[in-house]
Amino acid sequence: MKIIHTLIFTCILVLVSCKGPEPSSPYVYESNPHYAWGNTQFFGAYYNWTGNKNNVITVSLFSDSLSVNDQGNLQGFGQFLYLEDVYVASKEPKLPVGTYIIDNSGDINTIAPGVLDTIDNEVYTLGATISYFEESEARSTLKLISEGTITVTRGKNNYTIICNLKTSDKKELKGSFTGELPHSDESLTPQIIRSKKKLDLILQ
Repeated sequence: MKIIHTLIFTCILVLVSCKGPEPSSPYVYESNPHYAWGNTQFFGAYYNWTGNKNNVITVSLFSDSLSVNDQGNLQGFGQFLYLEDVYVASKEPKLPVGTYIIDNSGDINTIAPGVLDTIDNEVYTLGATISYFEESEARSTLKLISEGTITVTRGKNNYTIICNLKTSDKKELKGSFTGELPHSDESLTPQIIRSKKKLDLILQ
């Protein structure tokens, strides 16, 4: 699942590379955002080749000031929460209710923490991340999520997701979402095509 992370990380690096002098005091990012829309993708036993037979779902949540333009690109300012590997037992493509903990065990009801991985001199982000798209490009950044939980409940038509997370630099990241959560079943998609379809779905 590395293609989408590479694209996101590259965009953030481009933004950061254009920045001017650092502000004299630390910039404070919104720590309790409301996510207005999002989607999930079910990938089945994506890591079966490693011996982990648990199923995997990806959850993407966006604040309301982020949108998609006519070219299908993400635009605007806000936060993009990306939980790449949410491990579940169910073979249903919908996100099951329950509490999920950031943990690298690959067990059911865990979410892989955010990490950086270097392969062939390319830096990839894996696991849980939060991307901040700010009006000031100097302040746009991507942070790794290292600990915490999300709690998922579900009504007749809507999901509610409550986040209680921390980034790798120990910043608290709360946040909540209530609404419809479109899902897709990508479990039968060939792996190479699968990453491209992930990008398409995230930008829809």
